[in-house]
Amino acid sequence: MDELRAPACGVGDGGGVGTVIEDLPTDVLALVLRRLDGASLAAVGCACSSFRELAVDQETWRGLCLALWPSVRDVLGCGGGGGGDGYRAFFADAFPFPEAAAAVASPAPAPVPWSLPSRLVSAVDLHHGGVCIMSRLVETDTSSAWFLGSPFRVDALVQEGFSAPSPITPSSLTLSWILIDPASGRAMNASSRRPVAVDRKWLTGETVARFTVMLGGGGGVALDAAVTCDDRYGHVREVSLCVEDGEGGGVSGQDGLAAVAAAMAGARRGQGAEAAARQRYEEFVKGKRARKEWKARREGIVDLCCSGVGAAAFVGFLVMLTFR
Repeated sequence: MDELRAPACGVGDGGGVGTVIEDLPTDVLALVLRRLDGASLAAVGCACSSFRELAVDQETWRGLCLALWPSVRDVLGCGGGGGGDGYRAFFADAFPFPEAAAAVASPAPAPVPWSLPSRLVSAVDLHHGGVCIMSRLVETDTSSAWFLGSPFRVDALVQEGFSAPSPITPSSLTLSWILIDPASGRAMNASSRRPVAVDRKWLTGETVARFTVMLGGGGGVALDAAVTCDDRYGHVREVSLCVEDGEGGGVSGQDGLAAVAAAMAGARRGQGAEAAARQRYEEFVKGKRARKEWKARREGIVDLCCSGVGAAAFVGFLVMLTFR
């Protein structure tokens, strides 16, 4: 790498070669690398062997993970997956967005309950204006019959509410919701970080910021992470994660868990993932609206046919009485 061996101080007048970057003390280089973001740190690790040794340092990746997700501080085994790569593997799982095709949209055999994760850990961090206003760890028993049979839902905050240091602006919220399987050590990003939609409920005075991630393409399911804000009191009221199908209905815990497990084991998307997530959500909403309109038209035609048959039967009955 000629660029990396470029003199740090230039070439002197006497023809002497200045200091190259590898001549810097290791502790100084480590401090520099710790100021990089995850993508830059991974790229530096591919530059040369000496940089790779520094770029795989677990304390560096631990600090990076804790800076992004304070809630993972107490997650047991969050650095246990990825074949010993620890927090570096955790970052590689949790930071990128899952590929939309990770969860198969075509009909598949019903998943066997005991092949799915028996426990999920949700690491939830909510920021407003760059300030962390909520950091919470939620453990969910996903092996119970109640969870598998009910609609998939995980609540990080329910009706308790809290006030932020400044008035809440839903569009300025950022949410990180990481789902972790403690048994395998795998993790996935279940939220879009920035809102893909902000819906106002005029009757209740609430605003819902949605951080939705699509799985399975246009015909798949949506991981709908939602933050509900109370406009009257200016605080966050609820933070929850649900799974919706293409009709807008809830997905059972078993099917939702199967989609999450497939996404954890699937590929990740890097550049442009956030813009693509918003576009996929808009396509999902358009498809859901089109299906709802088609269903309403079909029900209207059925109602009209039933009314016509009823009217014809009534007229026939009157005619029969008249000519009797």
